[in-house]
Amino acid sequence: MLVLSAIKNVKEDIRARLEADYPELTFSFCHGIEEAKDELPEAEIFITYGEDLNDELVKQAKKLKWIMVLSAGMEKMPFSQIDQQQILVTNARGIHAVPMAEYTFTMLLQVARQTKKVIANERTHTWDRKLTMDEISGKTMVVLGTGAIAQEVARLAQAFRMKTIGVSRTGNPKPHFDETHSVVNWEHMLENADFVVAVLPSTPETIGFLRKEHFQMMPSHAVFLNMGRGDLVATETVLQAVQSEEIAHAVLDVFEEEPLPQDHVLWEEENITVTPHHSGVSPQYQYRAFDIFYENLERYLQGQEEYINKIDPKRGY
Repeated sequence: MLVLSAIKNVKEDIRARLEADYPELTFSFCHGIEEAKDELPEAEIFITYGEDLNDELVKQAKKLKWIMVLSAGMEKMPFSQIDQQQILVTNARGIHAVPMAEYTFTMLLQVARQTKKVIANERTHTWDRKLTMDEISGKTMVVLGTGAIAQEVARLAQAFRMKTIGVSRTGNPKPHFDETHSVVNWEHMLENADFVVAVLPSTPETIGFLRKEHFQMMPSHAVFLNMGRGDLVATETVLQAVQSEEIAHAVLDVFEEEPLPQDHVLWEEENITVTPHHSGVSPQYQYRAFDIFYENLERYLQGQEEYINKIDPKRGY
């Protein structure tokens, strides 16, 4: 059985562990899809970041039974063809919880404590004690999404004695949230939101989920942070909300167009913080992702039906 990986620079200790624990399997660790595609027709298991497959490559993979996507994002996967060939798909949902929750509070604190201006003053040797500082403790946070990442954000928020409100498709109760609401009845939550944090994936239901009227509902002091997907809200909508002072600040880690062009207006907006889609970056990324693969590989070889993070190809998540 061939287990083929298109993940670049898989850590040596991860490779060694898999090869030592499963000597009956053949592992091929390639440096990207161009190197891997010649072996894909023989692979039974394929490990990918989910952005390199297309219909034609899946059609060629006649022996493929399982795709492990080593990320949470699934929007570029050719699910129609995958579904047609009845290929199992799992992903690494949840592994970003720690770094993305830490990113959230790094960004919220930098807004509250005027970090951008403090650093600018440091560079110009300016001693300015008149900068207005704020606290994030005791505020209200609305989180769009209630999955593993959102739950970790809410857990840390509670350490700051925040009121935590989650929004999801079902509105089912989730750990660390004081309240949860479904997407059918949630907009009124924005009226008292000090922070609105978006961690929603990209699905047909979430594209364009936030609109102009949602920002108008938020208090003028509110901070909006998006680290889910850039197609949740039009860039122009966020820009207008900040420039018209409907909200105080936006922190954006994801965008409709990536990389963000060097001449894009967002770079110059004082009350928008731009980061290059790195909220989930961590030295532990591969280890956490391959731990999920390792557990699912055990289940696969035993012929089990239940898998961690099994994806429904018809829904895309």
